[in-house]
Amino acid sequence: MSFIAIVDLEVFYRVGITDEERAQPQRLLLTVDIKFDFTAAAISGRIGRTIDYYEVSQRLLKLGENRSWRLIESVATDVANKILSEFQPDSVTVEVKKFS
Repeated sequence: MSFIAIVDLEVFYRVGITDEERAQPQRLLLTVDIKFDFTAAAISGRIGRTIDYYEVSQRLLKLGENRSWRLIESVATDVANKILSEFQPDSVTVEVKKFS
């Protein structure tokens, strides 16, 4: 079992407890570790046999469009659920960095 890490992907999401804090998108950094058996992809060299980390990144960049969250814990959960449902890895770990 191996993993792909997308480290410090810069996204702009509306997140915060107060309406004022959520009024404008804020810069967040997402790090996701995607665990998957990449053996078939490594042997074949075919992108269709792996999880396309570029596509994961593009979906995460768009995740915040027309959405807002009160807690970064909710952001982390939604990011993990999106990756799990759309890419079917064995597991995913998400770290969210928010700057005050």
